[in-house]
Amino acid sequence: MITTNHSRMDAQADDSVESLNHTLTLQRKAFLAAPYPEFAERKRDLLALRLALQHWQDALARAMSDDFGRRSESECKMLDVLGPAVQIDHALAHLRRWMKTERRGVDWMFLGNRAKVVYQPKGVVGVIAAWNFPVVESVGPLVAALAAGNRVMIKMSEFSPRCTLVLRRMLGEIFPEERVAVFGGGVEVGQAFAALPLDHIVFTGSPAIGREIMRAASANLTPVTLELGGKSPAIVGRSASMTTVARSIAHGKAFNSGQACVAPDYALVPPERIDEFVAATERAFRCMVPNPVADANYTSMASDRHADRARELLADAVAKGAQVTSCGPGDGARIIALQIVTGVTPQMRIMQEELFNPILPVLACESLDDAVAFVSARPRPLALYYFGTDAGEERRLTREVHAGGMTINDWAWHVFQCDLPFGGSGTSGIGSWRGPEGFRSLSHAKAVFAVHRFFPIHLFRPPYGSRIQRLIMKIFLGHGASGHAEPSATPPARPQGTTP
Repeated sequence: MITTNHSRMDAQADDSVESLNHTLTLQRKAFLAAPYPEFAERKRDLLALRLALQHWQDALARAMSDDFGRRSESECKMLDVLGPAVQIDHALAHLRRWMKTERRGVDWMFLGNRAKVVYQPKGVVGVIAAWNFPVVESVGPLVAALAAGNRVMIKMSEFSPRCTLVLRRMLGEIFPEERVAVFGGGVEVGQAFAALPLDHIVFTGSPAIGREIMRAASANLTPVTLELGGKSPAIVGRSASMTTVARSIAHGKAFNSGQACVAPDYALVPPERIDEFVAATERAFRCMVPNPVADANYTSMASDRHADRARELLADAVAKGAQVTSCGPGDGARIIALQIVTGVTPQMRIMQEELFNPILPVLACESLDDAVAFVSARPRPLALYYFGTDAGEERRLTREVHAGGMTINDWAWHVFQCDLPFGGSGTSGIGSWRGPEGFRSLSHAKAVFAVHRFFPIHLFRPPYGSRIQRLIMKIFLGHGASGHAEPSATPPARPQGTTP
């Protein structure tokens, strides 16, 4: 244990705006003193983080479960701890290649010179994590940022106080404050964090808060990576195995009780298969979670507010004519089993808001044309799921429907593939923080062009009109089109009352 780091953690526990500014100054100074960590240093940092995740896995899982009230510790470890650990393994396997300077071609008229791209660390990266998967959404971007050679400041959600304390201690044991720092705090601290003159911000959360983050970052022209969620559809084709569909979607809505940005939000099902779909999905859920109230592996809603909202959404749907199939008992408080809703119309709140709970609206969809039109007419989702064996349908959805990512014949597994980018499209997000795309987004791709000392670069300088210059213009542009009116040598008159 490093005593100075523990002292720093205790001093930082106030999570004040002054502490944010102080830490940014420290990290900026440290970055300027060592702006390009070599491979060995980045590897050392990643290995230390990998070992820390292994050592602290139980404490992290307990903290996350306590923050929720009840969250499956198996799911905590499976996603929040295992996910970043595997991401580190992948980064270590590929980092040397990612860091390598890339040779690029030069234009024909500049043959003999050299061009390359050097990936430089951006500097100080800010990470703003959400409450639903607090470790994967903080440590995941941290892995990418460290691989790219950056310093990192992490802002945790105010709804994850216990996890914040454990994560702060874990990272404080292996990193000095000038390399990695963790902050908690409420809305005011979050607003101040987003307004810092950071070199990049990675944010995970809702589209509404994402707009606020982007607005705050724009004051400093800070680039952002936003993972924002959305209503991710599951499209069930007529060729689909209903057993496969039911198990996958029931798992997607049971995992973290649907409190996942890539959870299946609603299902589009052929009308003649809706009854079969509902029965199979209810059966699959009850098989996985026979008694949600008694099963410690079934996660509660994160707060009373989230549970109350789920009940309000159901009440709104029923009041507007929907039917609800409940797939198990609840406790009347924060334990809510899967609720399958049929007779759904677009006017219901469950079709207008991202759900983030174990409610599954089911809509009749006659054809793939209807499915494509329905999804494309709405904000772009973070994930798209297709169930079926029709290669033509799969190809069409892959090419025509915009979504952050796509899994075929299951849900969300594209998110767990470390070599695939994970990010949104349109209102579901901007950019990616994982894999080679994540490394590049948190690096600056510096273009470098070296002029050979014997290259006649002077031929491109004034005075213009030389024979060589005319020849180059002729080769690359050809002759100008004839018969067009020459532009007037006299500029058009400016309307009165205007200023230049």
